[in-house]
Amino acid sequence: MSRPEPVLLARINTPDSASLETYRRDGGYEALRKALSMAPEEVINEVKDSGLRGRGGAGFPTGLKWTFLPKGHPGPIYLAINADESEPGTFNNRILMEQDPHQIIEGIAISCYAIKSNCSYLYLRYEYGKSYRALEKAIQECYAAGILGDNVLGTGFKLDVVLHRGAAAYICGEETGLIESLEGKRAWPRIKPPFPAIEGLFRKPTIVNNIETMACVKQILQRGAAWFKSVGVPPDPNNPRDAGSFGPKLYCLSGHVNKPGCYEVPLGITARELIEEYGGGVPNGRQIKAVVPGGISMGFLSASELDTPLDFNGPGKVGCLGLGTAAVVVIDDSASMVDVLYNCCRFFSHESCGQCTPCREGTAWMTKIMYRIRSGQGELRDLDLLMEVASSIGIIPGTTICGLSDGAAWPVKNAIKKFRGEFEDYIKAGKSSIKPAELVAAH
Repeated sequence: MSRPEPVLLARINTPDSASLETYRRDGGYEALRKALSMAPEEVINEVKDSGLRGRGGAGFPTGLKWTFLPKGHPGPIYLAINADESEPGTFNNRILMEQDPHQIIEGIAISCYAIKSNCSYLYLRYEYGKSYRALEKAIQECYAAGILGDNVLGTGFKLDVVLHRGAAAYICGEETGLIESLEGKRAWPRIKPPFPAIEGLFRKPTIVNNIETMACVKQILQRGAAWFKSVGVPPDPNNPRDAGSFGPKLYCLSGHVNKPGCYEVPLGITARELIEEYGGGVPNGRQIKAVVPGGISMGFLSASELDTPLDFNGPGKVGCLGLGTAAVVVIDDSASMVDVLYNCCRFFSHESCGQCTPCREGTAWMTKIMYRIRSGQGELRDLDLLMEVASSIGIIPGTTICGLSDGAAWPVKNAIKKFRGEFEDYIKAGKSSIKPAELVAAH
């Protein structure tokens, strides 16, 4: 299988790739110069025509989101960039920020010009120290070179980029939780409407986009919407709600695989192709038991579903929540799905902000039930109880403000539905996989 030439990751192995000098030598900021010669509406239309969908998880059309801003608003209008990246198994944003930060800043500048914003807040997870230092240096270089500030590239356009470090919480990846945190408050997601495009940061119109989305915006302005739309897969003619899956995508591959890493591949590659052709297959001659298609909140693919396309539409056809962040985690047949699901439940229970009772209590009880099963004290009816709890929490049944509980419920639904036999055998055997250290931690 011939590998496509990388675009988003084209510069990451360039010596001194994070510096402004090498970025400009490679044609950097020419796409911004081109955008500044266009009307803001023309830039928005270019992004809309490309079919770009947000890379943060939800896959909402980026250009369409930009049009939701109120027309003729006196401002200020804000662009908030989500660089929290707390979904387990996800590290594509980190690579871009550490090794090609100017590509991100150029995408931010283009996007701000398009939506008529003079200020962008870049919200970064606290643990990303190297990303913080790379971005901070790049932003300072841009101010010194006139790429940011009161007169961007001599055009009179004013733009400030503020780098803000969060306090490490999964919930801050939710756009309104991120906004609350930026305002210095507890990161409790807001009830919508109003949506951020109408009333967001500091109660002003706000667009929230992802790091990888900004890199795509830069490439679209440089290469054109037609190029972007030539990569990936068109809409499913049998699904009127499918907006297509266009452009290159950064897939994170980890777990039981010979060559873990971040791979740039056109949207639509199958899980099997990604694992075998790029990841080198599963080590030690073992077989795949399950695959997480895009972060654990998306659920699981079984071994019989490996030919599922990893685009915005494919995982949903086999019962997963979606593509998510395209963080693919491989689980081989040496792993217990009971242990895997317990870790998923424990993560979401810990990261629930606690604002919504169904999420706070539901994630906690799912964790307790899974702990009981792992301790050898489980009963077969526990599996039905887990499914009942998982089906009763989240936005989809309409019981919570944000989608964290949907993400917590999906691996439970998938694991029990697709691997129920393994769970039943574990319960019937009455065995325990809890280590002594875990018993101490639990008490």
